Formats: sequence, structure tokens, C-alpha cells
Amino acid sequence: MTEKKASLDIKTLARDLRAGSRAALARAITLAESRRGDHQALARELVQMLLPDTGKAVRVGITGSPGVGKSTTIDVLGTYLIEQGNKVAVLAVDPSSARSGGSILGDKTRMARLSASNDAFIRPSPSSGTLGGVAAKTREAMLLCEAAGFDVVLVETVGIGQSETAVCDMTDFFLALMLPGGGDELQGIKKGLVELADMIAINKADGDNLKRANITAADYRGALHILAPRSEHWHPPVETYSALTGDGIAKLWQKVLDHRKAMNASGDFAARRREQQVKWMWSMLEQRMLARLRSEASVRTKVRKIEAEVAEGHLTPALAAEQILELLQ
Repeated sequence: MTEKKASLDIKTLARDLRAGSRAALARAITLAESRRGDHQALARELVQMLLPDTGKAVRVGITGSPGVGKSTTIDVLGTYLIEQGNKVAVLAVDPSSARSGGSILGDKTRMARLSASNDAFIRPSPSSGTLGGVAAKTREAMLLCEAAGFDVVLVETVGIGQSETAVCDMTDFFLALMLPGGGDELQGIKKGLVELADMIAINKADGDNLKRANITAADYRGALHILAPRSEHWHPPVETYSALTGDGIAKLWQKVLDHRKAMNASGDFAARRREQQVKWMWSMLEQRMLARLRSEASVRTKVRKIEAEVAEGHLTPALAAEQILELLQ
């Protein structure tokens, strides 16, 4: 009886979500983010059910160091897209509180105009200690947003560690935001980040900063010439804009559309999506294996014993890893 009821609830949730219910979308993402085994099973069933309704949105990852103006940029960009007739979902990955595991930042308060629109959906998710601060369930949340009718999904990352790689692996276009600066400041360029970026955008190109922003853009263009692009069909542009005034926002979005057109024409778009699906599968497998190690009491006890032996120097980490792997067989 309980199983039938749960199945019926999932079907109702899927129906409401397809109809564009924001409440249903919020419930579905909460279900996907739950750590309870039964909730995770239902979430997998729900995403599988909704799979035919996904894949049509423009997925954009946005990163940059703290203070670069990511949330302000998303607020302005999202508002512009809605004015163009789009529905915009924002998945903003917050740092997790070490104590509660919950989100620390209040993204909605930093995206005032966007959060007031009925055509926008903003979901801050705690990173929960996952690699690079990207929430483990961000991919599922992205698919759920697409099934709910959102045609643009913006994924904002905290921009630390290896979050750039993780966000790049789940989006179609990867936008790196930078601050005006030149000369010695450019020496701090994160080569790995720039190699991943489909576009570099220099924010705060207004007022007294305008000249510095243009110089910085020229410096980055010079740096990109010595790096191999991710695709032979797209050479990452460097643009300037102002999240404060909105100048340059329309041009930024046009570059995203130009990239999509170029990637579709070359076949790279479909190839990248297929590659991302396979990476997603392996990521999910790793998470499930770790979850099993932590959830099964008998396995957890043995793992703790192995951990203690490694800590005491009685067992090498390599042999310990092999023993833990055998526990999963």
C-alpha cells in the first residue's frame, strides 16, 4: 500500500512539475537532495520519468572569485533574458555550514529583481562538502528545472578548488568572470580555469574602471592566444560589461547563442552532452559506493577498523583501499 502510494505521489509530482508548478519543482529538488535512501530511490524514479522532457534548455555555468559580482551579474542577465521571453532557473551552489550542513549565503537577497519575477526560479543548494563546492545533486536539479519548462539554466559556483571542472562538466557554456586589473595582477591567472572557459567577461567596466577593464580584456586576449581552445570550432572571446549599469549584458548573451550555433553546426554540442552523461554516470557510481560504505553498519565498522590501522601506521593506504574495495563485492 505504501509503495503504491509513493509511486502515485511521484506521478502526481511529475504531472504538476511538467505543468510548471514552482511548488512541485521545489519539492522535487528537495527530494533529490535528500540523503534518505527511500527518497533517493524516488528521486531516481522521478528523474527517469521526466527524462523525455529534459535537454532542451541552454545550460550556462558561471564562475569567478569571490567579489567578482557573480550574483549581481546573474540578477541582471536573468532579468534581461526574461524580458526576451525566456524562463530562467538559477542553481546557486552555496558553501555549506560546517555545523548544520545548510547554505550560508542568501542568494535570493543578492538577486532582488530576478527573485521577484514569476518567470524565474532560484535555488540555493548547500555544497555539502562535495568536490569543489558543487552540490552533488545539481545535475538532477538542472534536469528537473528543464522538465518544468525553464529554457535557460544558470549554474553559479562558489568558484573555489575544482568546482570549475565540475560545473564545466554539466553545462553547455562555461563563463568565467574576472575583475579589472593588469600587469602583475594578470600573473595570478588560473590557467586551468581559462582553458575551460568558453568566454571570459571582465565585470565592472564602468566609470573610472572602464579603461582598466579594457586593458585587462586585451591582456586576457593575448593570454588566450597561447592556449589551445577546447574546440577547434570556437575560440573563446573576451568581453567587458558592467553588472551595475547593464552595459554589455546583451552582447554576452549573444556570444552564448553564437557558441551554441557553432557547436551544433560542428556536432560538438551533441558530443559534449553525450560525454557529460557518461561522466555523470561515473560520478553517481562513486557517490553510491561511498554511501554504501557509510550506511551499512557491518561495512562501516570494518572501514573504521581499517582507518585506525592506517592511522597507526600498521597498514599502507594502498592496501587499505584494496581491503575496503573488497568489502563492496
